Amino acid sequence: MKKKDPQNSAGLSSNRRFFLKKGVAAAGAATMGVGLLKSPARAFAAGSEGSSGHLNRGDAAILRFLQALETIEADLWIQYAELGGAGANTPGTTGNSPIDLVFEDNPVTTALAPLYIAGLQQLDADMPQYIADNTDDEISHESFLRSYLEDKGEPIADLTPFRLLKPSQVPGVPNRGRLTNLTQLTVDTTWWTRYRSDSQNPDLGDSFAHAVPDLAKNQHTAIPRSNQDLIADPNQPGGVSMHTQAIANTAGFHFAFIEQGGSSLYPQLAQRVTHPEVLRILLSIGPTETSHFQTWHDKAGNAVQVTDTDTGFPGSTGATVTFPNLNDPTHTTAQADSLQTNLIMPEPTFFLNRKFGRVSIIRPTETRNAARAAVKSFVDDGLFIGHGFGTKTSDGFVEKMFALAEEADNARRDVE
Repeated sequence: MKKKDPQNSAGLSSNRRFFLKKGVAAAGAATMGVGLLKSPARAFAAGSEGSSGHLNRGDAAILRFLQALETIEADLWIQYAELGGAGANTPGTTGNSPIDLVFEDNPVTTALAPLYIAGLQQLDADMPQYIADNTDDEISHESFLRSYLEDKGEPIADLTPFRLLKPSQVPGVPNRGRLTNLTQLTVDTTWWTRYRSDSQNPDLGDSFAHAVPDLAKNQHTAIPRSNQDLIADPNQPGGVSMHTQAIANTAGFHFAFIEQGGSSLYPQLAQRVTHPEVLRILLSIGPTETSHFQTWHDKAGNAVQVTDTDTGFPGSTGATVTFPNLNDPTHTTAQADSLQTNLIMPEPTFFLNRKFGRVSIIRPTETRNAARAAVKSFVDDGLFIGHGFGTKTSDGFVEKMFALAEEADNARRDVE
């Protein structure tokens, strides 16, 4: 009787196991593929993609949401530029967007609030130029995203019907409706300590202290509401009263709050797009938002130490705000490290999992519910006060923004 070859026997057994393993894996992959194709998430991603060059449904939803957000940012930055921008306070126009056309219809050609500008210059002499440049950038973002969507045959987010809020009453400010309210802000300043932490990350569930706690309480104006907010005081730096300086300081911290949101939002949503060109758009615009944030982060640290109570003026909120010395040497070392004004580079912290160690990153970048969180942060900030959100008289603006956010958050990257 011929003996079996142990090697051959082992080889046959190994081949059979390999075949069975391979077959099961292939069958599983096929089953999984069918399941993915039938899943709502994948269907949403694949959507309407075709040979015509149209975007898939998920990519279009993300771009439309970002276009809406950039419309809001352009609206608020135009208000800052009108009162605190450089030169003629008129941002350059970049296309045929309604933002450009509305601004061209009634441009600001002279400095309307010199004392406000002087207050901003206490934070940095170049603040007016930076404001004008930031405004121009946001207008260009909105205009580009709008043009791209239209070129692909996709609907855009038209927010024109919601330009209903009253502008500043400083003489010379164009009397046209606005989307955003800069006079009743509750400013989140946790971005300050978040970027200085070497052990915490919001993506890992951590929370952070406010740099200026008073800004996170009650409501504060970041622009002069009328000439009564523009008060000279020769005994104060730059001849600017504490009241006017407090408004300029509030603006300085609000600038950074707005732009740190964009720094996170673009990488958050980039993780959900499918088409390489759409990914390229997000990866190209996003870093400019980070550049803005880094600039404003640096300037906010120069805010003049003042205490002001907003009373006795039209539209006064009654809120008291104190801008402290963030470099106060009486702080403990730990406190000083979390507030020190020249620590504007993102401190390395934990990312994904603490076992990987620390790395310098944008934070947060968790993508789940990222778009909705962005809209909620604007609601909490007070930017949309006046639209009646949550009341029977709501004009539907905030509801529309949340609907656009939900569509963006439902997008899924379509992986072959």
